Amino acid sequence: MNQSQQSSSAPDKATILEWLEVVTDPEIPTVSLVDLGVIRDVRVADDGYVTVRMTPTFSGCPAMDYMQRDVERVLREHGVERFGVEMSLEEAWSSNWVTERGRAALKAHRLSPPPMHQGIVDLDILEYAECPNCGSHNTTLRSPFGPTLCRALHYCNDCRQGFEQFKPV
Repeated sequence: MNQSQQSSSAPDKATILEWLEVVTDPEIPTVSLVDLGVIRDVRVADDGYVTVRMTPTFSGCPAMDYMQRDVERVLREHGVERFGVEMSLEEAWSSNWVTERGRAALKAHRLSPPPMHQGIVDLDILEYAECPNCGSHNTTLRSPFGPTLCRALHYCNDCRQGFEQFKPV
């Protein structure tokens, strides 16, 4: 098979991103790694070699290996034989990378999505959270330390429910 035949049978970036939408965060199975902004780039070389670059939400995330293996599994399931999955810490993950679909998926999991920010995350933005149960903004930060590095604990003063927020970073 010549090179032009190889490249024409190789999947394109959009197709691979579509395949990867089934790879979910192991701690939040309602949101894909694509919508969470963890999948940062997909490159398909002229020879068909696929590279997927990922940035974890936190550098010490215990689910990084699991997520990487899940991406590799999906690529294999779709017949991609030559690939590499890179875990990149060059650029810190930003909660601004979460897509609108990802924010809706976080809410479906009863997590308050992180607010958008201008690159500065101070105490005011950490204290802000929308209750995923009733939609109120009358909430109180109980602890910036939740069950995982990427979550904080809040309380809604209107519906009187505790909830977690995916931290803005």
